[in-house]
Amino acid sequence: MTAPRVLVVEHEAGCPPALLGTWLAEAGCELDVARPYAGDPLPGLAPYDALVVLGGSMGAGDDGTHPWLGPVRELVREARATDLPTLGICLGHQLVATALGGEVARNPHGQQLGLIGVGWTEAARDDRLLGPLSWPRRGVHWNDDVVVVLPAGAVLLAETGRGEVQAARFAPLVWGVQLHPEVDADVLRPWGEEDRGSHETRGIDTDALLRDIDAASAELEAAWRPLATGLAELAAEHRDRAARTEDPPR
Repeated sequence: MTAPRVLVVEHEAGCPPALLGTWLAEAGCELDVARPYAGDPLPGLAPYDALVVLGGSMGAGDDGTHPWLGPVRELVREARATDLPTLGICLGHQLVATALGGEVARNPHGQQLGLIGVGWTEAARDDRLLGPLSWPRRGVHWNDDVVVVLPAGAVLLAETGRGEVQAARFAPLVWGVQLHPEVDADVLRPWGEEDRGSHETRGIDTDALLRDIDAASAELEAAWRPLATGLAELAAEHRDRAARTEDPPR
């Protein structure tokens, strides 16, 4: 049996699949990473068993300066229409939301930053992908924008104490998480350098923030590796369904 194939859309070199890519590979998946910022074409979804849309420093509506964002939203709509398991992360979560009719805006509470507890809703308990994770855990947040209006039919799976969306199921097999399950301190260090000036203005110790995240690496791996395992299982199921469709019993 061939390995499930996962298409990963990377928006910039500083936001790679990182830990999530490692975990998916260890769970038996084959990853194809498309880098449209570097000139890679966005492939069609037919050969794939799952789609992952990563984060990035641009906004979900910055099509003028990042012209591939519109085609990524088209991929998301195609994935929903074809029941392709899909996961959006941070910017990817916001692109999924806007592709399906939601709205994204600057967070009125300011930048979400560092280790924040996930506030699971009751609906999360029965969710196929996030249900097994819907117990107290922290996740790395590093974002200025948030989903402020969920698309029609979407289910809120997690939110902060201030009501900021942390996770949602946008369609039966389409999810988004505002947090970053894929990052570690090495990935975050350039982000910290880029934001250091604004952090100093707000009295945030960037180095201490990164040390805290680095110290929590084992906790974060235990918390978020199951997300990759669950997505790999969904991808394998999609592969098997596709194989049965292509080769019906005689």
